[in-house]
Amino acid sequence: MAHFAIAIHGGCGVMAKLNLTEAEWSAARADLAQALRMGWAKLVAGAGALDAVAAAVVVMEDSPHFNAGHGAALNTNGEHELDAAVMDGATLGAGAVCAARRIRNPVKAARALMERGESVLLTGSAADAFAQDQGLDIVDPHYFTTERRREALASMKAHEREGTSLSASEAEKHGTVGAVALDAAGHLAAATSTGGFTNKPAGRVGDSPIIGAGTYARDGACAVSGTGKGEYFIRHVVGHEIASRMRYLGETLKKAADKVVMEDLAPYKIGAGLVAIDAAGNIAAPYNTDGMFRGWVTIEGDLYVATHDEVFFVERLAGGMTRAGE
Repeated sequence: MAHFAIAIHGGCGVMAKLNLTEAEWSAARADLAQALRMGWAKLVAGAGALDAVAAAVVVMEDSPHFNAGHGAALNTNGEHELDAAVMDGATLGAGAVCAARRIRNPVKAARALMERGESVLLTGSAADAFAQDQGLDIVDPHYFTTERRREALASMKAHEREGTSLSASEAEKHGTVGAVALDAAGHLAAATSTGGFTNKPAGRVGDSPIIGAGTYARDGACAVSGTGKGEYFIRHVVGHEIASRMRYLGETLKKAADKVVMEDLAPYKIGAGLVAIDAAGNIAAPYNTDGMFRGWVTIEGDLYVATHDEVFFVERLAGGMTRAGE
C-alpha cells in the first residue's frame, strides 16, 4: 500500500516559555497544525510531495508567528529581504529566490522559477519582477513587518551597541520555516523560506535558498530543510551532507541528521535545527537550542506539533495507513 508523510519546522531558537502567553503559544501551534493539514490534504488527494511542502510553507509565510513572509525579520536598515527555495527529489529540479522585497509568498516564486527551468536562483529586484510577471501576489514591504520584529531589531541594535550580540537569544536572532514530504509515488521534496536573521547586513543571503545547504531533496535518500545560523549550514552543505551519509555510509536518517546537527556543527556553538524525511517516511527533527517550532504527520495520519520538549498529539487525519489490528 502506498504511504506518505510530511514534516515541518518554524525555526529553532524559539522564545523562552515565559516570553509569550499560553494563548500565543497555542496560536503558533495552531498554525503549525494548519500547515500540516494543508500539506497532508495535498498528499491524500494524490498530489506530489512538492505540492505538499509548498502548501505547508505558504501557511507559515502567512502567519505572523514565524520568520518568513508576514512576520519576517528586519535587516540592519530596517528592511525585509526574503529568501526561499524548493527542491524536487525525483528530478533534482530546484528553484530559489533571495533578497526579495515584495513577494507575498516567496516559496511560490521559487516553485515558479523551478518550473520555468531556465535558472535556479534569482536575487533582489529581479526576483520581485519575475514573481510579478508570473502573476504572484506582490505587496508593499510594510506588509511583512510586525511589532515583534521591530522589537527584535531594537534589541539586536542594543546588543550591537553594548558589544553583547553573542549573548542575544536565538529567538532575537534567527528563524526560518520549512517542510519536507514523501508522496504516494515514493518521491521526496523540500521547501524552505526565511527572512534571515534580525539585524543582518543588507544583501546578506543565508542557507535557505542555497540548494544542498538549507534545502535539499533526493529520492532514495532524504529531503531536508534547515534552520539556524545559515553561514555554517552553507559551509557544511548540511542537506547534501545528510543525504550523502545515508547513501554512502548506510546511516539511518536519524543517525545522519543527529551527527550533522549535534556533532559537526557543535564546535561553532550556534543555533541549528532541521526537519528531514527519508524514503520510508521516517522523520527526524534534531535541534540544539531551547526549542524548535516543529510538527509532522506520520504515515498513519497522526498529527503532532511541538515548540519545546513537549510534543502534542493533535489528531489523526484521514488518509493514513491503518495499523495492524485497527
